[in-house]
Amino acid sequence: MSHALDHQLADWRSHALKLENEVQKVIVGQDKAIRLMNIAIFARGHVLLEGGVGVGKTTLLQSITRGIGGAYERIEGTVDLMPNDLVYHTFLGPDGRPQIDEGPLLRAGENLSVFFFNEINRARPQVHALMLRVMAERHLHAFKKEYRLPHMVVFADRNQVEKNETFEIPSAARDRFMMEIPIDIPGDRELRKSLMFDVRYQHAENLTKQVEANILQFDQLNSFSDMVQSHIKSSSTIEDYALDLWEATQDPEKFGIKLDSVDVKRLIHTGASPRGMGMLLKAARVHAWLMNRDSLYPEDIHAVFHEIIAHRLVFNPMYEMRRTALARELTSHILSTVAVPAKA
Repeated sequence: MSHALDHQLADWRSHALKLENEVQKVIVGQDKAIRLMNIAIFARGHVLLEGGVGVGKTTLLQSITRGIGGAYERIEGTVDLMPNDLVYHTFLGPDGRPQIDEGPLLRAGENLSVFFFNEINRARPQVHALMLRVMAERHLHAFKKEYRLPHMVVFADRNQVEKNETFEIPSAARDRFMMEIPIDIPGDRELRKSLMFDVRYQHAENLTKQVEANILQFDQLNSFSDMVQSHIKSSSTIEDYALDLWEATQDPEKFGIKLDSVDVKRLIHTGASPRGMGMLLKAARVHAWLMNRDSLYPEDIHAVFHEIIAHRLVFNPMYEMRRTALARELTSHILSTVAVPAKA
């Protein structure tokens, strides 16, 4: 039994790494983001994407969907978007009469694999409420029947430049997303030159087709994720370390953490939630599996710590305007200050 399990874990790992390699061929300069998105997929967690316009988020998601199989759907957040727009849309049929069809959430049924909500903060809170409920429950009642969405992972992008006609996602809603992953413009000058002058990057649809299709079976990811979670073990030492990290997000002063130009005593309104810490350990176990280990190490937690914890922190109002920079600084200081166990 153990030998069969080891073989299954190794087989899936080789396919997971192949997915990363295939996507990296067409999306340059985003290796870390691709690894984190891969972890989220295997941990079955929803993702916020952080990044400007035109950095390749749509192409990245379409490439990943091609690799894992299933259907890809997207919707644009706008100020006039209503919850019903996710569920159905109306149109005039050939006979000139109004007709109703399934909307983007329901169109693919149980084959829905990746759902991209572009500029989610342009949509109104009642749209967020429906989306969050579907994310949590993975089913929806419409047209007098139950639609199940068991394999759906949601990726949502926030417009972080314009403030007019945007509705900030409250902290309780942000906490439903496993990670917030930055998609930045590559810093490497040669990569930037390629993105500008290499004509293949001007045709997103052709790029996506270069990714091998169905490397993974999207409808088997839930059961395999459970297998990974039960396989990767953690020592009491690692568990105590994770608890220290949690407490440091709630009371950084207790651990001697100092930040420039910030009164650490007054910085934190709310630290990481129990849900957030559960997601941290879930993602860390996936990282350990990808690194071909069967137990957790501190570096597995470090690999996903910022992306899972930063967006959950609630700062006191005087610091909230600087949250992106301060969250990055605080998570870095927590990892460098809290004592790492000598032996996990």
